Order: sequence, then C-alpha cells, then structure tokens
Amino acid sequence: MTLPLPDRLAARTLELVDIPSISGDEAAIGAHVLGVLQAAGIPVRDAGDTCILAGTTSRGERPLILLAGHLDTVPAQANIPGRIDAEAVHGLGAADMLGSLAVMLELALGDRSGDAVDCGLVFFGREELGQADSALTPLLEREPGLHGADLVVMMEPTSNDLQLGCLGNINATWTFRGRSGHSARPWMADNAIHRAATGICELAAHPAVAHESDGLTFTEVMSVTTISGGIAANVIPDIVTAHVNHRYAPGTSAAAAAAHLHGICDMHGELMIESNAPSGPVPKDNQLVAALARAAGASIQPKQAWTPVAEFGLAGLDAINFGPGDPAQAHTRDEHVSVAALVHAHDALAALLAAGAA
Repeated sequence: MTLPLPDRLAARTLELVDIPSISGDEAAIGAHVLGVLQAAGIPVRDAGDTCILAGTTSRGERPLILLAGHLDTVPAQANIPGRIDAEAVHGLGAADMLGSLAVMLELALGDRSGDAVDCGLVFFGREELGQADSALTPLLEREPGLHGADLVVMMEPTSNDLQLGCLGNINATWTFRGRSGHSARPWMADNAIHRAATGICELAAHPAVAHESDGLTFTEVMSVTTISGGIAANVIPDIVTAHVNHRYAPGTSAAAAAAHLHGICDMHGELMIESNAPSGPVPKDNQLVAALARAAGASIQPKQAWTPVAEFGLAGLDAINFGPGDPAQAHTRDEHVSVAALVHAHDALAALLAAGAA
C-alpha cells in the first residue's frame, strides 16, 4: 500500500536525517541516494567527488530544469537520530537541506511521463564548508552538459519563497602591528590593541548600504566577527588579529569588493583576503522563474546571504533559491521542517515540471 504524499515526504526526510552526512563525510548518504534512485529504475550515476546526477542532465528538445541540493550538514548538536511529530520532521539537516533532498527524490520517483519539461537532479557535497571546498564548481567544470539547463532550482531553505541572486562573501584576516613593552610605561611601546580599536571603529562607522539589482534590494555589510591579541596583563601587545566578513551585492565584482575593503582597512593594518565567493546574478527575465512563483504562490525576494546560485551563475546558468526549509531553522539544535512545507514545495515543483513556462 502506497503511503500518502505527506507521510512519504516525512519518512524520506527522517530516513536522510538519520544517515550521518556532516561535511566531508557524505559517502553514506550519497550511496543511499544512489541506491534509492537505482532501485526505482531512474537513470542515475555517480559523478565522482561526492556528486550524483540523475534524470535528464543534458538539454534536448524540451526545456531542462535542474533541481540541486547539497548532501552535507553542519556538525550534530545532539540532534541525531531525528523524529517525526504531528507537524514536522526534527533533526540535523531537516531544514538545511535534507527535507529538500526528500522532495527531489519523491519528485523523481513519481510519474513524470506527462511533464512539459525535462528534469535533472544534482546532488553534491561539502557545501557547508564554503565555495573553496564545495564539490559543485569542479562538477560544473567536468560536466558541460549541465550548462544547457534553462533553470536551476537550488533548494536552499527559503520557506517556499523564491529568493533570487545572492550576496558575495569575503572573509579576511586583518592584522594590526605595534611594539611590545611594559604596561607601566605604555609611552615606550605601541599598543596594537589601541591601533585595532581605531581601525575597527572606523569600519563599524560605515553604514549598511542598500543596492538595487533588477528590482530587488540587497544590503551590503561589513563586520568584524572575531578578534585576538595580548599575552599578559602587564604587557602592551605588539600584534592583534581580527576576522573581517564583507557581504556585497550582485552587480559588484569580486575584485571591486576586495578593492573596496582594502581601501577601508589598509591604512590601519594588513588585510589578507582568505576567500572571496562572488555574488550571484538575478535571473529576472526567466519565464520559468515567474511560472514557479505562480505555482508556489510565492513572493520573490533578494537572497541576503551567499548560496551556490553564485557557482551556477559563474557557469552561465540561471539559478534561484527555493526550498521548504525555514532559514531560521538552519543550523539550530532543534532544527526541523514542517511536513506541510515539504508537500507545498513538492506540489509547486511538480506543477512547474508539468506545465513549464505556460
């Protein structure tokens, strides 16, 4: 007897939650996803390096939509194994984004014979570690067939709204140097903490800046997120390091964002950029985006964060964020996703696949 869709989606989500899948340890969940699709006779292959491709992954005569999801989660917080209650599935990765993977699998296992568009599934690992470690960009480099897709739906948690574009993300180390000495005679030293305070206060004085991109407003921000310095209560420190995070809007290049940050920081200390993940473009004119918004009854919002839509954008693909998870639940101890949200995402995507842009 086939279970009703809500029960299938909840059970599939719990099944995935209970498989260890912390970033860098995706082998078990990848093998499980591969096995589920193989058992159902879905065309699927191991694409190497924690990546799995299923369904139709190269453009033919019909439009092609790719549904994309990452296999990995952040570390556990005593939230494995998961559980199901009357309204939600609870457990590590339920919202970000194992519930989305369950939706992808159930869509693939359904009858897709009457669809107006082709559908492919892209699963990949190490997303939670950041772009430099993600398996997605290398996958896009070695799988040129994926580049023919008409739309990529990156199923990050959005509470079933459509979130377009994404912020670029710079992480940098800011080093302030002085001269050590005895705290009883500070005039004989040069206090690196005081230098850091001056620089950090100047950075903090820069206001958040609203940038419009294709009708959506993104907010550029700069923050110091960690600081370290000092060796003893009676020693003036000669070095302090701080971590700087800069989020910049679509339309600003990675190089321009880095130059802007250097312009603020360099007069106070040495800025070394450790990573610079570019922003993601807004695919405003893609008719499939409008069709999904209609099917989901969803608002269209800017993505005030970085997501892999930027990696798809670098490969020339239109990509959006859409998924059943609540962003506020991502990475929390009591992470959960509502069963109603899983069903809503499934039905909206099924409607999109059935009708296309019509």
